[in-house]
Amino acid sequence: MSEKKPSVLEGFKAFLMRGNVVDLAVAVVIGAAFTNIVNSVVKGIINPLVGTIGTKNLDGYSSCLKGPCTGTGASAEGVRILWGSVLGATLTFLITAAVVYFLMVLPMSKYLARMEARRKAKEGTHEIIEVTELEVLKEIRDALVAQRGSGHDGR
Repeated sequence: MSEKKPSVLEGFKAFLMRGNVVDLAVAVVIGAAFTNIVNSVVKGIINPLVGTIGTKNLDGYSSCLKGPCTGTGASAEGVRILWGSVLGATLTFLITAAVVYFLMVLPMSKYLARMEARRKAKEGTHEIIEVTELEVLKEIRDALVAQRGSGHDGR
């Protein structure tokens, strides 16, 4: 009595049909498109602003660790630290993170907090009504018990 093992193809199909895989694929596609927007903002706005201080291209900023640092590309000599390109990548990351936070995360968390507050307010209203109804029913019960008790004593 051996159990039938699912085929590799069936397992792969089950993997692809999971909801989180599809969500992840959508996120990657949107992220790639969003990266183009952020890169355009960095190249079109941030780099010119930095260019007012120095050069428009941050990749041009470097320091020579072991000289003489001459030439570029395959003919470069010396050991150069290209801190300008690191700065540019860091700015791109910070801009991306800020845009995602301020345009997506913050509004969504505020919306979810509002929805949670509304839900709690509705639940709180129902609890008050239920407690009030329960208290009224207890009072009616106590009044009926008191009436029965006084009716038996009077006879």
